Amino acid sequence: MPSTSPPSHSARVSVPKSPMQWAIRILLWALGLGLAAGLSGLIILGIALAVAYPNLPDISDLSDYRPKLPLRVFSAEGDVLGEFGDERRNLTPIGEIPKIMSNAVLAIEDARFYQHGGVDYMGVIRAGLANVGKAKSQGASTITMQVARNVYLSSEKTFTRKIYEILLTFKLEHALSKDQILEIYMNQIFLGNRAYGFAAASETYFGKPLKDITVAEAAMLAGLPKAPSAYNPIRNPKRARIRQLYIIDRMMENGFITPQQAEAAKAQELRVKTGPDTNHIHAEYVAEMARQLMFNQYGDETYTRGLNVQTTIHSAEQEAAYKALRKGIMDFERRQVYRGPEKFVELPTLEQEVEDTVDDVLDEHPDNGDVMSAVVLEADAKHVKALRAGGETLEITGDGLKPVQSGLSDKAPPHIKLRRGAVIRVSKTAKDTWEITQLPEVEGAFVALDPRDGSIRALVGGFDFAKNKFNHVTQAWRQPGSSFKPFIYSAALEKGFTPSTVLVDKPLFFDAGTTGGQPWEPKNYEGGFEGPMTLRRALAKSKNMISIQILQAIGTSYAQEWITRFGFEAEKHPPYLTMALGAGSVTPMQMAGAYSVFANTGYRVNPWLVARVIEQRGKVLQSTPPVVLNESQRTIEPRNAFVMTSLLGEVTRTGTAARAQATLKRPDIYGKTGTTNESMDAWFAGFQPTIAAVTWIGYDTPRKLGDHETGGGLSLPVWISFMETALKGVPVQEPIAPEGVAHVGGEWYFDEFIKGEGISSIKPADQTDAAQPTSAADEKKKILDLFKN
Repeated sequence: MPSTSPPSHSARVSVPKSPMQWAIRILLWALGLGLAAGLSGLIILGIALAVAYPNLPDISDLSDYRPKLPLRVFSAEGDVLGEFGDERRNLTPIGEIPKIMSNAVLAIEDARFYQHGGVDYMGVIRAGLANVGKAKSQGASTITMQVARNVYLSSEKTFTRKIYEILLTFKLEHALSKDQILEIYMNQIFLGNRAYGFAAASETYFGKPLKDITVAEAAMLAGLPKAPSAYNPIRNPKRARIRQLYIIDRMMENGFITPQQAEAAKAQELRVKTGPDTNHIHAEYVAEMARQLMFNQYGDETYTRGLNVQTTIHSAEQEAAYKALRKGIMDFERRQVYRGPEKFVELPTLEQEVEDTVDDVLDEHPDNGDVMSAVVLEADAKHVKALRAGGETLEITGDGLKPVQSGLSDKAPPHIKLRRGAVIRVSKTAKDTWEITQLPEVEGAFVALDPRDGSIRALVGGFDFAKNKFNHVTQAWRQPGSSFKPFIYSAALEKGFTPSTVLVDKPLFFDAGTTGGQPWEPKNYEGGFEGPMTLRRALAKSKNMISIQILQAIGTSYAQEWITRFGFEAEKHPPYLTMALGAGSVTPMQMAGAYSVFANTGYRVNPWLVARVIEQRGKVLQSTPPVVLNESQRTIEPRNAFVMTSLLGEVTRTGTAARAQATLKRPDIYGKTGTTNESMDAWFAGFQPTIAAVTWIGYDTPRKLGDHETGGGLSLPVWISFMETALKGVPVQEPIAPEGVAHVGGEWYFDEFIKGEGISSIKPADQTDAAQPTSAADEKKKILDLFKN
């Protein structure tokens, strides 16, 4: 029989494993490796977090959130005059942010903000996957994560930055309440057009405070954080509208508004502020003065500390000054030769292409307030058709073409000729029709002070700040001309002259030995001479020959010292006879301060602008106490100021400025016109007891204004226009005669003059008596009769 013993071990046959077994084995290995990798990753992540967390920014300062806040300048009434800083922001506490605004933001940015712990985990996973896949959309970041990123981190999209963002989010959620986080977000986020935060955005896009926002406006603003440029309602109104409608739906879906409110919001037509704020108070020179004052004190912090500067400027008076000066300058410009279009461009033939070309061209020639730019489409001797930016077509005919007749002539030179493609300036007339004009080359200045304390009530440093930032009120040193004569007359009163002193208006000649230079033969403005006349009449008619004789009699050195009492600098007024005609140098601000001395009965006041400086949260950093005039500030005697006021009243009643009292219809108006040699400067300086104001008009590089241009014709109308606003409702306040003066024969005298002539028994007339105007001969006879034995 064959052997039946089992086979040996070496001869054992292996059974192959099934595919299922292999799959299980591979899965187990993969799970093991995955678990190991996961544990390693957690360990590495833990180490990374342990290293990174201590390096996170300190967020303790966010509990007292103080973002970069601009310098803001306000009028005395609280109207905004200017703002300085890279970030336009108005810090608004969460309790003052309308619910409709915060709800609109929550609806689109983070509807579960008050429920989650700061991180939307699914959103984080989406962001990570998108980053790996190089996708554009990063998913949803919570509001807390956006605060972490916007305040502390960059916007780069990397895993490292994302880890820091998550860690910082946890830290913020632990340290701050939800309301604090939302308040930071609502004030910190950039929303385009230099606006940071929703309060600033409301002002920027809708010209209204955040508290007045509507559902439709809130939805429009809430769409900005995602892409401030793409959804900008000014630049991209269509895309902004699409996003606004989506946000309104989201607000309704989240229960923030009712379906009825949603429908009303969708139907509301928004008024987006696309151009300059027509309600804006033009005080650019004032704002710049305040900025310089603050920068000198606070340095670079000026633009980030949130300083609110309250000035002494009165809003209504400031706007009246701005309009009056611009009108005065533009009225002068209408009398000038047309200098031609600003530029010539080639226009395409297609209408749509024409509009696009005009829009591009006028970007380089922006409107200058009410002096607007346009491009000529058609032009002939009786008609001009022009196109404004935005497609507005203008038809200009009749009187609207008068200022540019030379440019419509067939013989006009090429650079003057009005033709298709000419860039021109237009403005609206009083009849609401269009007129072609031009930007002025002449400049001007206006300043008004309260003579009782020196506070600046209105200030306009030039025709347009954007065109010329040189502040002519404080920086322009110009000859004052005849507006300087009252200070020579004031000095003369102290030397025994009286308003009824008679001098002869006659030709004068001074040789080189007398002048120390060239021979001098001065003239009156009108060229003739009127013979004997009183000082009162001489000042009213601005007689140069009389002023020179007065200065010659009292001495130039004495006069030079006397004028320093009014704030003038002696070295700017050399002691020569030409000082009688205002040949020295002054600024309009100096002139306003000097005339204030007459207005306030003899006190020297220093002009000042800043009333208070307050930090954003209300802390007062500085405050100017009320100015109370006292005898230490007295620079001339009350009687001198009183008699000079009487003389200056004659100027505005019967003299070169008679238009002032006639137009304003009140007797308490005092002042003096001024026109310099060759009519290079035109002045009017004057006052009412509650306000002193000065107007100047001239070219930056001195040149002749015109043969018939005077202070009375150019500057006085500006002054009167301003005073119509400033004196509205102000009662008439004629000065009361102080001690030391007597009213005799219809004229005012110092007491010692009366006593010195042996007629001290004559008592002053009733203070309501008014001097009656007489001829020079009658005045002379009256004086002789009064003092003869």
